[in-house]
This record gives sequence, structure tokens and C-alpha cells, in this order.
Amino acid sequence: MLHLGIIGGGFTVSRKQYMNKLIKMEGEHIIRVITGIRRCGKSTLLAMFQEHLMRCGVGRDQIVSVNFEDLRYEHLLDYRRMHEYVTERLAPGKKSYVFLDEVQNVPEFQRAVDSLYIRGDVEVYITGSNAHMLSGDLATLLSGRYIEINMLPLSFAEYYELKGGGDRRDAFTAYYRYGAFPQAALIADDGVRSDYIRGIYSTVLLKDIIARKKIADAELLESVARFLLDNIGNVVSPNKIANSLTSFGRKTAASTVESYLSALMDAYILYKVTRYDVRGKQNLRSLEKYYTADVSLRRLVLGEAPRDIGRILENIVYLELIRRGYDVRVGKMGEKEIDFVAASGDQKIYYQVAASALDPATFEREFAPLRSVRDHYPKFVLTMDDIPFGEDGIRQMNIIDFLMEG
Repeated sequence: MLHLGIIGGGFTVSRKQYMNKLIKMEGEHIIRVITGIRRCGKSTLLAMFQEHLMRCGVGRDQIVSVNFEDLRYEHLLDYRRMHEYVTERLAPGKKSYVFLDEVQNVPEFQRAVDSLYIRGDVEVYITGSNAHMLSGDLATLLSGRYIEINMLPLSFAEYYELKGGGDRRDAFTAYYRYGAFPQAALIADDGVRSDYIRGIYSTVLLKDIIARKKIADAELLESVARFLLDNIGNVVSPNKIANSLTSFGRKTAASTVESYLSALMDAYILYKVTRYDVRGKQNLRSLEKYYTADVSLRRLVLGEAPRDIGRILENIVYLELIRRGYDVRVGKMGEKEIDFVAASGDQKIYYQVAASALDPATFEREFAPLRSVRDHYPKFVLTMDDIPFGEDGIRQMNIIDFLMEG
């Protein structure tokens, strides 16, 4: 296997999609910025890529790697010291490869990164768990000098590989229920796995949001997060969320909700999907949908009771589409809605997602919006049904088959 990542206990999994992106950038004078929710595999990806470089002839002395969550490097949480530490270890007369993991922990890190970039004999790779690192001063100072790779937890194909194959439906049941954080996938005990995921969620809220954003009302932040996790795939707005929370005794303003939504998205807990008028061919400015970076977070916050199977499947499909590089929006056709309009360049694909479409009423509900689209782009209804069917050029496809084809 060409690209392997050691996850734990000797288990391996390919992260070919992300590895291939990094390999394609080799030799380009550009800063590589890898972002994504905590524990999605960013550090492992850096280690995998370092192994790739050494297999290709790069010497160990040409690689400088620092993880800013490792207490051994606590003295480098100053951009000047970090810069001095790195430059002292650059290989004289050779190209050096610098890897700075969770670099957002270093205030004004962008100054050191920019100084390394302008040397010309250094390739810089940085990771971060908060999108705020790509705003403000960093965006200004490094504008046009970096490419972002947004990383997600395991796809189902990667999860299936990590678990060693076997029955696809059994694997998907576990994936659907327990999510796709790489380390969590290897934990057999339900209680230990839940504690691990709870640790991720708590760290993101406490360290990446509350501390970084200086949020005074942590309880309100958790209420907003809980509301969104309970309403993935539903059309919402800051006003609607504020009114709902107020009705449950948590009086708040839409502006506060909006700032908390922004913080949750910056920490990659949530992804926002705008609505798109298919006939008018324009984005709509209100009432978005939100999906979570991993369905295990929803189960953690809301509990074990099975609910809204179709919307959880929607969440899984949405993540797969953005993994594949699509610009994804919710389609609006008059009063009808198309779950996803996935665009890449001048091409589009339309998707509806449901647990099943065998019931005649469900069949009509899922197929009708796609029938009303008059263009000739591909149209799919993704379900858990094993019986292939379709009409009017609309193809039904099993969700597991769709996820594995990627």
C-alpha cells in the first residue's frame, strides 16, 4: 500500500485523497495549510507525508517538525523563538521541509511562517483546528501564498479499509452509529469510545471556542450547539434559533446566536450550506442548513434514541460530497427542495437522500423535485434500498455503493 497512516496499535488506513493533494503541490512555492476538526487525522497526515518524502530521497536532516500541543515545545509558543528554533535546524545548502502542527497556538505565528516562506529554500506545512487562523492578519500577510486543504474524519471507504473489510452493511451500521474519528473507530468498548468523543467535543468547545473567543456564557453556547445538532438538515436562521431558545427559557438575541454559529463553524463542528434557486440560478441570502463534521457528535449530545435516520444519512452524504471537492448547496424549486446541488466547474449533479423510497408516497416526495429540473445534468436518489429503480432519467443508488465508489 502506497500511503499508510499509523492510527494506533499498528493499524493502517490510506488517506489517499489528502496525500495526493500534497504530492501534487510538491515543488510549488506555496504554504500548505491543513485545517479541520480536532482528531480528524491532520497530525497523522503530516507524518505520512514525511515518510513519503523520505522514501523519495529527502534526508531526515531536511525535515523540521514541531507539534505545538506537545509540552516539549511549550517554550516555542512565541513566534520569535519558534522562528529561531526552526531556522537553526534548516539543512544548509538543501531544501528543507518545515511542519508546524496546531500552529494557531502560537500568537502571531504568521510572522514566522511568512519569514520562512520568503527564504525560497523552505517548504512550509502548517495545520490548525480553527478557521480563525486563516482570517485577519494571516489572510492579509499571506494572501496568495497559501493553499488550504480542509480535512474531515474518515470517509466510509477509509473506515471500511481501517476495519479490514468484511460485510459492508455491518461496517456501515457502525459508521452510521459511531462516526468516523480515526482513533474512535478502533475503540471496541462503547463507554470508552463515548468518553473519547466527549473529550474531543469538550476540548473544541472549551479550548477552540470559549477560551479563544472569550465567550462568557458557555451554557448558551452549548444550547446553540445542541439545537443545531438536533436540527441538522433543517432550514434555520439565527432568528429562529434565538426564538426557539427563548421559548425554552434561554432568552438570547439573534446577533449573539449568529456569533456563536460563526464560532462553531470556525472550529469545524458545523458546516453551513446555503440555498440555491435552481430556476433563478442564484444563491438565496437567508435560511441555511447546517451539518456536523461527524455524526458521532450528534449522538453524543442528543443520546442513543434512534431519530431522523434520513437526516443523518443526509449528513453523511453531504460530507462525502465536500470530500470529493464539490461546491454543495441546497436546491430550491418553487415550493420543492432538492437536498443537494453539487457543482464542480460547469458541471452539476442533483441528489436526494432518504432512508428508503419504496413507499409510493416517499418515492413521489423524493422524485418530484428532480423531475421539475429541466436541465440534463445527472440526478440521483440515494437510499438504503438494495433494489435499483428509477424513472425519467433519475437514478436510484444505494448509499453504501455511492460512498464506496469515491
